Amino acid sequence: MPNSPLLIVDDDPSNLAVLRQILSPYYALVFARSGPDAMAAVRKHAPALVLLDVQMPGMDGYSVCRQLKADPSTQAIPVIFVTSLSEVGDEARGFAAGAVDYIIKPVSAPIVLARVKTHLSLVGVAQLEQVYHDAIYMLAAAAHLKDKDTGAHIWRMGAYAGAIASACGWSRAERRLLELAAPMHDTGKIGIPETILCKPGKLDGAEFALMKTHSQIGFEVLSMSQAPVFKLAAEIALCHHEKWDGSGYPGGLKGAAIPESARITAIADVFDALGMRRPYKAAWPMERVLATVVEGAGTHFEPRLVEVFMSILPQIQAIKCEWDEREATGPMTMPAEL
Repeated sequence: MPNSPLLIVDDDPSNLAVLRQILSPYYALVFARSGPDAMAAVRKHAPALVLLDVQMPGMDGYSVCRQLKADPSTQAIPVIFVTSLSEVGDEARGFAAGAVDYIIKPVSAPIVLARVKTHLSLVGVAQLEQVYHDAIYMLAAAAHLKDKDTGAHIWRMGAYAGAIASACGWSRAERRLLELAAPMHDTGKIGIPETILCKPGKLDGAEFALMKTHSQIGFEVLSMSQAPVFKLAAEIALCHHEKWDGSGYPGGLKGAAIPESARITAIADVFDALGMRRPYKAAWPMERVLATVVEGAGTHFEPRLVEVFMSILPQIQAIKCEWDEREATGPMTMPAEL
């Protein structure tokens, strides 16, 4: 049973009684008999779902639904029309107003129960997805709280990584997972002192040794979840500083022993980081950035992936332009399309 009640709206008491009989064994219910009363009940009770009659005097159901969907505080509440209007045009008008379903009177108890259960389940899934989205954003952003950039870097490089993966034949679902996971690659930096992260000069040996521990720290943090996106992020966090020739860290992995997710993220990360101003360097011009990526083929990067990256360079540059525009307009937030 959801924490919030269901709201049933109908001007006919007999219809309210029928729906009460069907739903009351399973759900807490509140009732309204007019459009204005329905709006007041929504504000008071914040229902999990609304079952709404269409034909009511004064303010009809379509108007109620449109008002609910126009208000950001109520637009996520699913609305199911329960009405005797059975023409195709009536149903289409209901969906156009923002309803998620349309039940014809006289109602069938199994149908009402099934539709209500389905749409409450969908709400739960959407809420869970939002929780994942929020957790990803917070973990990715937390690693860069001590940095002086706006935060666009992590989302740009995630988009670059997705584009490279797609060109390598990854499925749409796999690409999406990588786009979500790659921005968490530096989660471990939350364990590195700000004096090291923001040092304007070159790190000494002891400082660099401490900096390198961010890979293991990120892996340990992200491995606390068994969700696929966090498992992939943990893999990337651990291995994105490994190099194709085996000279990277923390494991000195070489060639195909490095997960492809990390090999892709390494190119995306380096490409974007070199073009940014950092505490220890100015932003490099694009020509120098690209030359460095190409020169890294066979040593830092997998040669095949460098070829793929260069083959989609127009797409990469379009992503960069898009994010440069976003960065110029204000604070960075997690892109909705991810």
